[in-house]
Amino acid sequence: MSPGMESVAAFSGSLPGQMLLAIGQTVVVVCVCFDMVRALSVPRSHRRYLASTVFRTLAIPSIIVNGLTVLIALVLWSWIDVVMGMFVLVAIIFRLHHDKDEDNWWKGKGKKLARWARRQFAGRTAAAPAMG
Repeated sequence: MSPGMESVAAFSGSLPGQMLLAIGQTVVVVCVCFDMVRALSVPRSHRRYLASTVFRTLAIPSIIVNGLTVLIALVLWSWIDVVMGMFVLVAIIFRLHHDKDEDNWWKGKGKKLARWARRQFAGRTAAAPAMG
């Protein structure tokens, strides 16, 4: 095993590493639970709107955390953990891309945030003071 992989394995076995992994897996579980609530809720209801918003908010961090967990399982040669982690990873990615027409807080925010950023960074050139 390379020195970098040994340090990953050592950190994942330490108390801070175990705590970070536990917090990350908690985020993944909450994300999956809100996806289940979203799937079982009545379309166009407030409950579904909230569940979809929470799922969309936690999906990307869950994908990152689960990818790191799979990487650690690969380093530790724990193939059952790799398979289970990849299953959850693929399921979250599939569910994230499956229902694009869901109504949630993030819908339309990309354009609004882009407009806000354009206004913030454009036109901020101040005239240089006259030297002389």
